[in-house]
Amino acid sequence: MTVAKLLIHLKAVIPILAGTAVYAFGLLYFIIPNELMEGGVTGITVLLNYAFGVSPSLSTIIINVPIFLLGMKILGGQQSIYTGIGIVSLTFFLWILEVAIHSGWIVPFRTEQDYILASLYAGVTLGAGLGIVFRFGGTTGGSDIIARILNRRFGFSMGQVILGLDILIIGVSILYIPLAKILYTLVTVFIASRVIDFIQDGAYAAKAFTIISDQAPAIADKITSELDRGVTLIPVVGGYSREARQMAYCVVSRQEIRRLNSIAKSLDPRAFIIVSDVHDVHGEGFKEED
Repeated sequence: MTVAKLLIHLKAVIPILAGTAVYAFGLLYFIIPNELMEGGVTGITVLLNYAFGVSPSLSTIIINVPIFLLGMKILGGQQSIYTGIGIVSLTFFLWILEVAIHSGWIVPFRTEQDYILASLYAGVTLGAGLGIVFRFGGTTGGSDIIARILNRRFGFSMGQVILGLDILIIGVSILYIPLAKILYTLVTVFIASRVIDFIQDGAYAAKAFTIISDQAPAIADKITSELDRGVTLIPVVGGYSREARQMAYCVVSRQEIRRLNSIAKSLDPRAFIIVSDVHDVHGEGFKEED
């Protein structure tokens, strides 16, 4: 590996580490002390803590490793690495914070009255952590991988799978925490989603890429193989040069923005890339029509 490639990876890995640290802090400093909930696989770790006292760091690694191994082929090479780093670093920071809280070095924020304050700060910290991780091409495993597997095997959209898992897990939590706190959790989830969008520099869950390059067919092939996204090749003619070439058009989720840009630049550093907000998107891999 060249020094340049190593620096590129470090520029992604260091923010992913920072993002998982912020996410772990939000979980142990605001969510668990106030008996709030979280969606996805992280919600399962929170439930296990409430029901059986299992530490979040232990349940995080135990649940995510099998899911990660199952989804490695679907994630592809580089994203598998970044996802693995996300899972391991999240587990590590959860463990560090558990030790710090148990030793009295950090006193979690607990409240008996102002749960809206805990919900708001939990949403901000969880959203900021995940937003940073997503922006730099990583994930924390869990629901994202499950959604990709079910999308590939059964055609369910990723949004439907993730929403379904969140509803199921938060619904089950009513057996262990009061309904009022579940409602506060919905505030947390909403705030977190808005913060993720803000950090991702866009209010929408998808972005459209227009790539004009002599290597457009090769870029399209790599996007298809590594991201499992459809790409449309459109013949175009340069207005100045009058040279015929092809333009690649692709719509991706926010977690894939940095990765797609990296793919295009790796094959053609001079590629002309336009990234546009997508207000709504229907089709395979996104929202499906009934």
